[in-house]
Amino acid sequence: MAKTIMIQGTMSNAGKSLLAAGLCRIFKQDGYRVAPFKSQNMALNSFITREGLEMGRAQVMQAEAAGIQPSVDMNPILLKPTNDTGSQVIVNGEVLGNMSARDYFAYKKKLVPAVLEAFERLSKKYDIIVIEGAGSPAEINLKQDDLVNMGLAKMVKAPVLLVGDIDRGGVFAQLVGTVMLLEEEERALIKGLVINKFRGDKTILDPGIVMLEERAGIPVVGVAPYMQIQVEDEDSLTERFERPQTVGVIDIAVIRLPRISNFTDFNPFESMDGVSLRYVRSAAELKNPDMIILPGTKNTMEDLLWMRQNGLEAAILKAAAAGTVIFGVCGGYQMLGETLKDPLGAEAGGEIRGMGLLPVDTVFAGQKTRTRVTGVFTQMDGCLAELSGTELEGYEIHMGVSTRKDGCRSLTEISNYAHSAGTAAAGGDAARKPDGAFRENVFGTYVHGVFDREQVAKAVVTALGRRKGIDVSGITSVDFAAFKEQQYDILAATLREHLNMEKIYEILNTGIEGPSATGKEMAE
Repeated sequence: MAKTIMIQGTMSNAGKSLLAAGLCRIFKQDGYRVAPFKSQNMALNSFITREGLEMGRAQVMQAEAAGIQPSVDMNPILLKPTNDTGSQVIVNGEVLGNMSARDYFAYKKKLVPAVLEAFERLSKKYDIIVIEGAGSPAEINLKQDDLVNMGLAKMVKAPVLLVGDIDRGGVFAQLVGTVMLLEEEERALIKGLVINKFRGDKTILDPGIVMLEERAGIPVVGVAPYMQIQVEDEDSLTERFERPQTVGVIDIAVIRLPRISNFTDFNPFESMDGVSLRYVRSAAELKNPDMIILPGTKNTMEDLLWMRQNGLEAAILKAAAAGTVIFGVCGGYQMLGETLKDPLGAEAGGEIRGMGLLPVDTVFAGQKTRTRVTGVFTQMDGCLAELSGTELEGYEIHMGVSTRKDGCRSLTEISNYAHSAGTAAAGGDAARKPDGAFRENVFGTYVHGVFDREQVAKAVVTALGRRKGIDVSGITSVDFAAFKEQQYDILAATLREHLNMEKIYEILNTGIEGPSATGKEMAE
């Protein structure tokens, strides 16, 4: 059975996901088979596995760092918020249903067997499992039937590293306060403290570390610096949204919808010199971009009404009329159509008019489409002609079915992946089906990850530059897969420098019940 180590935080966004990914990479580099695990994830960024199952994006990122294929066993429970008090509950990659927060709190203890079974399957395949907690273990009102923080640590006998965020201030109070609010048996599980996101001269911090260790009775195993690592974010707490609104040679604006999901679709543009990718929430922030992207959302109809009320819809319609490229992905594609109907109440229920930029009608069904796809852009002229014939790869994850009408053509031709790993796409060209739609300067697709391939992002930027009369040949395109591998290596190197890995290996080997038979081997 695998050895385990768990990363818990004093709060959301303390850096648990990134540290877990870094440890996955380090253990991989040291020759171990390592896998990530998070029993329950709440996020709108999700992913479809080769088997057509849905899981949280953070564990996909950590699996990439570990050099393995993502599996729903790494994230058996995914909660996708539908509103302020409820979520869609996904178990083992399949939709269980929508629940209010109170209903889920009463139900979740029934999911403990599913969590432990997923963990056991991973434990039989790997040497090390790096577990990520959620939020804070000191949420005393939520500790009953906990299955993601200390409750899980006790069930799988995992030693814990507790991470605090010094960038927000109050890190000593975060760490000591969290420890004090835990039960004695829970405190015993914490084997090390980590101060994260540190900027400045560490020697000034050292006296505080001594006092922290004295007060908490737990050693500090590292002070990790604030890292500008470009890997995929888990949810809307991402710092991407707060970056300065600098406009580049090629300017792309993404509408920051209230329920924005899978915004990782647009990360490839961030890696291109001379390209600005801005997330905007108002017509004033929109300015005059070269392309406006409407992203995915967990509630298409309500987010469309939000844009309608705050003036963004009118601003986008004005930009579209002036020739600006408008590109919708998944829910954003649905918004661009003429009507959205929800007869079964899959989202908000009822019927509303769309933005009318594409002659497309969408009906929300009870069945969720979940599949990985490969395909090619159809032959186009005009705005994005450079995309014609370019190959793409990604995944579909949506409730709606969209029907094109006269006046537009399909944007891509796609086919589903065969669900068994290592096999070719099912059926080849003969099995391809039309996806999405385009008309003049407006484009829509259901494919998430549509820009991930280097040639796709490069073709889009080249086309936008041509429209402005700008030579963008000097803008460097990036192999996004290779770029991410480089980022994981930088992350691992940084953590090796600033964490006491010898102590972390000791914690990993000793666990919470004493040294294991293979502890000496791993320490070497």
